Amino acid sequence: MQTSQRPRVLIIGGGFGGLEAAKALAKAPVDITLVDKTNHHLFQPLLYQVATAGLAAPAIAAPIRSLFRQQNNLTTLLSEVTNIDARENRVLLSDGSTLMYDHLVVAAGATHSYFGHDEWAVHAPGLKTLEDAFEIRRRLLFAFESAEKEPDPEKRKDWLTLCVIGAGPTGVEMAGAFAEIARQTLIGEFRRINPRDARILLIEGGPRVLQAMPETLSAKALSQLQALGVEVRLNAIVTSIDAQGLQVRGPAPAGVLGTVDYTIASKCVVWAAGVAASPLGANIAQNTDCSLDRAGRVLVNPDMSVPGFAQISVIGDLAAVFTHVPGKAPVPVPGVSPGAKQMGHLAAANILKRIQGQPTQAFRYADYGNLATIGHNSAVVDLSTPFGPLRFSQRLAWWFWLLAHIYFLIGFRNRLVVLMDWAMAYSSFSRNARVVAGTLYKKEHVGES
Repeated sequence: MQTSQRPRVLIIGGGFGGLEAAKALAKAPVDITLVDKTNHHLFQPLLYQVATAGLAAPAIAAPIRSLFRQQNNLTTLLSEVTNIDARENRVLLSDGSTLMYDHLVVAAGATHSYFGHDEWAVHAPGLKTLEDAFEIRRRLLFAFESAEKEPDPEKRKDWLTLCVIGAGPTGVEMAGAFAEIARQTLIGEFRRINPRDARILLIEGGPRVLQAMPETLSAKALSQLQALGVEVRLNAIVTSIDAQGLQVRGPAPAGVLGTVDYTIASKCVVWAAGVAASPLGANIAQNTDCSLDRAGRVLVNPDMSVPGFAQISVIGDLAAVFTHVPGKAPVPVPGVSPGAKQMGHLAAANILKRIQGQPTQAFRYADYGNLATIGHNSAVVDLSTPFGPLRFSQRLAWWFWLLAHIYFLIGFRNRLVVLMDWAMAYSSFSRNARVVAGTLYKKEHVGES
């Protein structure tokens, strides 16, 4: 039971934004409670590496309690928030208990969006959590195992057809990793199949891959994917997914006008096409009458607060916030880790300003650029510098991507483990995290390490 008279700050979510807000308040005269439904902070930019057996889970995850063991003004709770009572300044937890607050920071993140077809999730898992990564890795590796014991050549092709839906950074990175596993990692390990016979399809509903990047880098990324053996299908809309594969509507063959509907038989499908805000966004809207955008994100004030509720700040993937450039239309801040961290830092600074009775500051996004890896010595980088954009690709971009991700990993041990694993993988194409629990017929994730 809290007896302190200091302001109570409640932070929901232990992602990039939540952690940044908590750290920024480390020396402030406040009592902080951080609530998360998992016990770890996850470095999501490298989650696909766990899904594709390149890294083990502890390399990209750190226990939240260990991160804050020296921060005496913070208490960590493992629980899930089910309701935010904005008018009474309290939240309800899944166990029925409540937490009171004076200032609330909601950094609950995002989840998958199947565009109204949630039934597709069982056949095409997305990638947001460690559980998602374990399931994708299980399906990927067991696809090759199933093909090895399948006597029917046609059915074997279904197992060796690997589909990734969505050509944003996650989809591009996933497809490139699938190609390297089939073309390099698994060679010589099977007797009845040749892993190189696997087809890797990247299906994108838009006209190009990595649409957030400049067209020149998008074209280079496409070329690098194709060099790895990935079949990229653009302007292709997925209309149905089931246990046998997917239905697609896309451009007709060369020489034929219009679009056609066709089927892709596949036993291994990964969803990387859509993102939706946490359900807490809808809960906040219900309890504050604020507005949401089409993705379910909260339309916040310039200082990241909820309209009419200055004590509540919404940050990260749950916030719909825009960056303003003179002479141009407002542009949504992308859902990337630098944006979430900047929002978290500002939310903490504004809490202190409110406590001191000072005006709050508006959010100003510092855009450092975008980067995505495609495969061995293949990547694209688009940096924002004071002298203008800096864009490059292939080997130099890959090394830049690697060093940037190691730098931003939390904890020296994590950086060392990742660097050692990548050094070994670079020289041998090995992927040492290819152990999965369970069997071909039963999903289990017990004992993951």
